[in-house]
Amino acid sequence: MNHKLTRMDAEVSINADWNKEPWQKMDAIHLSNHMGIKPEHFPDTRAKIAWDDSAIYIIFRVEDRYVRSVHKNHQDPVYKDSCVEFFFIPEEDINNGYFNLEMNCGGTMLFHHQTRPRSGAVNISDEHIGRIKVAATLPPIVEPEIDQKITWIVEYRIPFSILKEYHNFVHPEAGTRWRANFYKCADDSSHPHWLTWAPVENPAPDFHLPQYFGWIEF
Repeated sequence: MNHKLTRMDAEVSINADWNKEPWQKMDAIHLSNHMGIKPEHFPDTRAKIAWDDSAIYIIFRVEDRYVRSVHKNHQDPVYKDSCVEFFFIPEEDINNGYFNLEMNCGGTMLFHHQTRPRSGAVNISDEHIGRIKVAATLPPIVEPEIDQKITWIVEYRIPFSILKEYHNFVHPEAGTRWRANFYKCADDSSHPHWLTWAPVENPAPDFHLPQYFGWIEF
């Protein structure tokens, strides 16, 4: 799987608007694969990704149902909520560790740097998380579960300077390639599911398998 990032001409306001410029004209990544048994509930999940000289931008749109969110503190296990995730390596070598940024539908995140899969995890500090601009269309707490159809969006901007505090890498320029995957899950909802962009060949759901990450190109 390969995806070309769009370069922003200027910093974009983070407001969870899928249809604003410049997102409107960008191609979206579609999470069309799954892990485990194909779920009964397979929410249409799409993401767009862009960059400028100082940051990387991500926006997710989910046409969902059975939406739930109960974790409101950063570094809580938000993957148990209705959640979208961006796992990435800011280089081509999969052996130097990776980031996992997991965000529930209310904009609360779990953000780690992993030196190895499920090992050596370092929490991104509260100070650094505070510098990540985030917007979400749903409130932090969604309980009881919404069992009707609903579309929700989260958007965020990650400064490269934060990432360099945890992982030594060359600042990206046109043509730079990173390894990455995009995920959707909802472990503790009434209809759990584990969706992926790049296919993951593993019998049980496990997003921490960087050997299956796809490629994103600046």
